[in-house]
Amino acid sequence: MIKPAHFLALAFACVAFLIAALHGRNLPPPAFVVPAHEDNLSIDPASFEQFTIPSPTPSAHSTTLAPLSCERIMAVWFGGQQEGARDVKLYQSIFEKGVWQPAQAIASRLELQQETRRNIRKIGNPVLMRDRRGTLHLFFVSVSYGGWAGSAINHKRSTDEGVTWSPAERIITSPFLNLSTLVRGTPLNMQNGQIGLPVYHEFIAKFPEWLLLGSNGQVIDKTRMQHGQPTLQPTIVPLDTSHALALLRYAGPPPNRIWAVDTDDAGQTWHSARPLALPNPNSSVMTLRLNNGTLLLAYNPTEHDRNRLALAISDDNGAHWQLARLLEQSASSADEFSYPALLEDMQGNIHLTYTYKRQSIKHIMFNESWLRGGT
Repeated sequence: MIKPAHFLALAFACVAFLIAALHGRNLPPPAFVVPAHEDNLSIDPASFEQFTIPSPTPSAHSTTLAPLSCERIMAVWFGGQQEGARDVKLYQSIFEKGVWQPAQAIASRLELQQETRRNIRKIGNPVLMRDRRGTLHLFFVSVSYGGWAGSAINHKRSTDEGVTWSPAERIITSPFLNLSTLVRGTPLNMQNGQIGLPVYHEFIAKFPEWLLLGSNGQVIDKTRMQHGQPTLQPTIVPLDTSHALALLRYAGPPPNRIWAVDTDDAGQTWHSARPLALPNPNSSVMTLRLNNGTLLLAYNPTEHDRNRLALAISDDNGAHWQLARLLEQSASSADEFSYPALLEDMQGNIHLTYTYKRQSIKHIMFNESWLRGGT
């Protein structure tokens, strides 16, 4: 029997979702924020360094990166006994002057349960961004019942660069059950102050979606990005203010390939998806547009396992890709190098973090001279 209070809550959610959607359609057309293009390729000597982010847990997975002031970088990931365990928490660490600071827990299952007043079974998959006003936005998934396919998205904010975080708020992506919306790709700044959030759906069918959010996390619009193929975890790179390329993890039968889909109206509609020549073992990929326009891809260059990790580049907006660097390679299929995150800092250093054997988060820092073969 549905209690009156539950019925009223559902009705309120439906009305709020409809109002937000109608309000979003009265705003100016969305446009991506794209860094200024620098034509010259790097001529600096090749540089490469590697680090391990300190983690207090036996297992660490699914890192995300965002820039801070004073040439610092923040990483967030989830860690615990293992993925899905009840002790899993979200941790943050700051990279400053070549050193990663001790990890700090910033969200837990029990804290989220208190903040949202809901049963929370597990948490995971954080994604982090810094908006144009300097506010950090952290989105992550939680499950109340069942597996990851029953996830919902939560949103925390920090106006002091991670010193403190707001209580988590649950994002309503559907006015009904609000289930099976997950995050993995990096959120994007839009020119009108909105946030573009790549998400995906897993319950019954797997498909990617594009959410437009207000600065407070309310959903303004939602668009399905792809039909007909089991794809998920979109990573989106703007090419100009209207055009963007999304690369997708593939979860179907062989041949296992990364899929691609495009938009030419800043995410309002998406064209038909297509498979690329790049292999994909049903694992997350990550893209980044460098300041000179080069597209960078971090991925597992194999069809079946996650025991290799590589970087590929494209100089023609994703039409063609070439392998640039093979970073990790193991003879054991049990070794996992996965879930990469990418960021380019103001000095032109490129940062890549990724899951290292599910035990830690590895960080490599390099420049484009090294990426293109310099030693």
